[in-house]
Amino acid sequence: MKTKQSGITLIGFMVILVVVAFFGFMAMKLVPSYVEFMGVKKAMAQIASSGANDRSLDAIRRDLLFKMDFQYVDDATIQPKDITLERSNGASTLVVSYEKQVPFVANIDFLMHFDNSVPLKGNVGE
Repeated sequence: MKTKQSGITLIGFMVILVVVAFFGFMAMKLVPSYVEFMGVKKAMAQIASSGANDRSLDAIRRDLLFKMDFQYVDDATIQPKDITLERSNGASTLVVSYEKQVPFVANIDFLMHFDNSVPLKGNVGE
């Protein structure tokens, strides 16, 4: 009596291994940027909860950059120009918008755009 073999061949296993390794390598490159963005969001939430207290935009930027240091956000990631303040109807919103370029393989890079905004309590000084 003949039995039929079932399972994966060596070549099939190698193809699956290459695909899994590719996506694993991609995740190793991209996940740190998203973890860093979570740190930015946490620092922005801390600024929003403390309120503006008639501070200027420069003072809020300094405080945010200081808090981002504790969240392990790289100094080269977010520049002061990426931190803006939007005002509408007497309310202020803190906006952080930046792009991050992550090298992948050879001349292939990932370009990620991150954007987050939080409403500020109180008035922002000039």
